[in-house]
Amino acid sequence: MNVRGTGYGRLVEPPVALDPFVAGLDYPMFVVTTAYDGERSGCLMGFATQCSIDPDLFVACLSQNNHTHGLALRARLLAVHGLEADQRELAALFGTQTGDEIDKFSRCVWRPGPEGVPVLTDAPRWFIGRILDRAAWGNHTAFLLEPVECAGRPGTPLTFSSVLDLDAGHPA
Repeated sequence: MNVRGTGYGRLVEPPVALDPFVAGLDYPMFVVTTAYDGERSGCLMGFATQCSIDPDLFVACLSQNNHTHGLALRARLLAVHGLEADQRELAALFGTQTGDEIDKFSRCVWRPGPEGVPVLTDAPRWFIGRILDRAAWGNHTAFLLEPVECAGRPGTPLTFSSVLDLDAGHPA
């Protein structure tokens, strides 16, 4: 039998696709923004969750291919924005365009937060988190965030099924 170590135990080779498990799950989608040394960036993100209650902590996973990822590796803060179901256009801006080519922030309404982190003013819920840790997980990097500012109002979140047909600005 062929096995490989993972650090968490041993898995039988070959690994299988998660498609049958995740098909039909409708994850919330977020826009993550950051700033460092006068540069801003942001991207659409689907891999994220609260990961602790006391203290409140959140993990945001960014594709290592994204322009935002490179800036987030140097930044101290990330802003995570929850969009409404009818904000597909804003999701498309941050999900189909790349900061390597355009200034996304010239095409939306935002204000500077702490350390210049862009806060999307049209987002109904958002928080700014201090980056406590970074860890490479697969082809993403997980950013462990401790909230330093938070705002929100109830609503219906934008989910994965709403953006499934968008062509990403970078491959995952």
